This record gives sequence, structure tokens and C-alpha cells, in this order.
Amino acid sequence: MRPVRDASVVVVGAAKSGVAAARLLARSGADVFLTDSGVLSAHARAALVAAGVPFEEGGHGEAARNGDWLVVSPGVPDEAPLVQAYLASGRAVLSEIEVGSWYEQGRIVAVTGSNGKTTTTSWLDHVWTTARAPHLLGGNIGIAYCDIVDGSTPETTSILEVSSFQLDHIDRFRPAVGILLNITPDHLNRYQYRFENYVASKMRMCENQSDGDVFIYWQEDPVVAPLVADLRKRPGAPRFMAFSDTSRPDEGIYVRDGHIIFHIENREESLMLVEDVGLRGRHNLHNGLATALAARVSEIRNDFIRDSLMRFEGVEHRLETVRILDGVTWINDSKATNVNAVWYALESMRSPTVVIMGGRDKGNDYTELVDAVKAKVHTIIAIGEGAAAVRAQLGGHVPTLLHAGSMDEAVRKAKHVAKRGETVLLSPACASFDMFESYEHRGREFKKSVNQL
Repeated sequence: MRPVRDASVVVVGAAKSGVAAARLLARSGADVFLTDSGVLSAHARAALVAAGVPFEEGGHGEAARNGDWLVVSPGVPDEAPLVQAYLASGRAVLSEIEVGSWYEQGRIVAVTGSNGKTTTTSWLDHVWTTARAPHLLGGNIGIAYCDIVDGSTPETTSILEVSSFQLDHIDRFRPAVGILLNITPDHLNRYQYRFENYVASKMRMCENQSDGDVFIYWQEDPVVAPLVADLRKRPGAPRFMAFSDTSRPDEGIYVRDGHIIFHIENREESLMLVEDVGLRGRHNLHNGLATALAARVSEIRNDFIRDSLMRFEGVEHRLETVRILDGVTWINDSKATNVNAVWYALESMRSPTVVIMGGRDKGNDYTELVDAVKAKVHTIIAIGEGAAAVRAQLGGHVPTLLHAGSMDEAVRKAKHVAKRGETVLLSPACASFDMFESYEHRGREFKKSVNQL
């Protein structure tokens, strides 16, 4: 932990995590100043005033450049001039989860990955709730870590969803159990369009772990598995445990003959049948396996794990069934903000599908979806800034490709082309910020339009 009392700290970004970090540091005796290039929300303004934290908006003045160190919100890129000024002068640039971890009294179970983070984090919360085990829930899931960490005790577990942007600026952040679900190309516009930079960011999950900690990963991940093989050689490396639905790991959890089995310390325990897992689809089986393994190594009893895997119903905006109208199933998958997430969504479809796709492109290669589109999709409705790229890369591989200027228009066009027994899937593969405030806002607008049909 860095010396906080009387330190001059600048926080850049007035979204949830920035405001939470500013308040926590101010309570700890730091001289905090918050700066934002945009206009602060009424809520952020009120919270900062109540905490006695001075702030500026609409740009970064001289005071923003004079901190001892900088706390950066996930939405602020490293290329921002203010961040570059601190890095160039050798001053520390830290993330909100790094700051929060200084105040952690219990243990951390942290989840990252290109896809499945929110589902897995929420599933872990469900397991701990089922077991009545004391815990806190926060991070990238929408509840800032710095807002909850004061509630930690030696008996609590902080269950955190962690993004690559948050991992970019850790120093000592160290989860007792770190989960890396998968790595596929995403957010490349924030990583100089170099996949290896994004991979390095995700792998920081285990950077500070030691032999008393556990790192959980997907055994068949073509990116992560070779890196783990090298990391095993590191002195004081964490305990590596894998999940797989195709083969038995040296240590971890896997599927054999339709059964989910723990393989730990050369002993096997059958947990349950795969068919009894409540969420369908291979991607959700992976999420469930990772959840079960993290719970097991955290000494949650198998009966609680089994109960949760059977009863957990998923999260909003992730393959969420909105309604069935005239025999057509409408599914909200607004949280699918990258190509791989859309691939998983299409893989789980069991009927001919109309897909609404597009938004703010992040350097996507939509051709990775060609085989899935050919197998499952008869119509794509392209929206947002990414519509042209969707049309260029997928237009020749689908019978019908339409364009819509709004979500409501997309829904009405989907209703016109979808037949009884088919599915309409909102699975954008893109960020939402061209047309919406967030993927949640996009999902809500989709549901609103569908429910007005």
C-alpha cells in the first residue's frame, strides 16, 4: 500500500469507479482532486461535494497535472495526454481496483476473460449466497470495489469482475483465487491493435499471485494454455487449476460421460450431471465449471455448489429471453460486445435466427462468424457505426442483410422477416457508445421495442 495520508492524488474520470476511489482516498486522509474532460453527472457532483473532494469538468487544468500519483478510470485510455504526462514523469498511474485492494481485509476471488465475466461473477455471488457465506460483490459488474471494500472483514470474500482496463494499472493487486475464462480479440483499439498487448493485460491477473494462491483457466484455450506452461516454471508460482469439458486436467474440474467431476490432489469427486446445469450452451457450461472450481477451492460445500449450478438463471442482457410472440423467440444478448461472444450466442441457437448486429466497431474481424452465420442465420440487420463493416464482411454469407437506423426500426424489420419457430437475437459484437449510453441501455431499448410489438 502506498502512503495515502497527506498524499496529493489526482483521480481522472468521474464515473462510478473514479468517484468511489476519490471518496475512499479522501476518507483515508489524502488530498484528492478529481478531473474529468466531460460534464459530471448530478449524482457524481453531489457525491464529491458531500465527500469534500474538489473537482473540475470540461478539461484538465494545471491542478490535474500536479498530483503525486494518478488514479485512472477504466474508460480513460493510456494515450490520454494527462495519463501520458504522469507516465513520462515516472509517477504512478493506478487503477481503482488496485486502490481498493489496499483496504481488503478478507480474500479476493477475481474473474476476468474476454467473455463470460459477468455471468461467472454473478454465478459466484449466487453460490456464496446459497451457502450463506459472507461476501461482497463488485468491480466491473457495476459496483465499484472502493465503494464496498470498507465492508470487508477477515471472514469475507470479495467477488470481483475485473476488466483488462482495470488490470492495466495494478501494482500489488493479488487475488487468492484468480479466474481467467478465455482470451479472444477484444478492445484492440485500446491496445494499439496488437492482440499480444491485450493478452499481456489479461495475464496480469496472476502477476502477483504466489504459491498460496490459485489461478483457474480453461485448459483448451489456445492462448492461455501455453502461457500457463511457462508460468508453472516461475519460482513461487500459484497453484494452476483448469476446467475442461473435453479432457481431464492435471488438477481441476472436467466432464466425463456426462458427469462433472472434480480432480483435485489425485482424487476424484463426482459433482453432478451436466444435463442438470441450469444454464444451457457450452459457454455457460464453461462458466459453471469455473464457478464450481473456484467455490470448491474456497471450501464451499459441494451440495451448495450443486444447488447453485442447478438454480442460477443467468444475468440480464446475456442471452436473456425477452418474450415469445406469435411463435418467435426474442433474445437480448446486448452484452455480446465482441465477435467471440456472438459466436457463442449463435452456437447456442437451436432454430433459424435473425441477428441484429452492429454498434461502435472495436477493430472486429466479423469473418470469424462466417461458418456460424451460414449454419444458423437467414437475416442480419445491421445497425450503428459498424453497419458498413458488418455488411462488407458478412453480406455475402447470409441470404438477407438489412440496415436499420434505430433499435426500434431494427426490431420492426426483424418482426417482418422472422417466422414462427424462429429466433430474433440482439447480439451486436460491438460497443454501444455510438447510439446508446451503455450495453445495458441498448438492451433495455431492445426490450422496450420488443414488448411494444
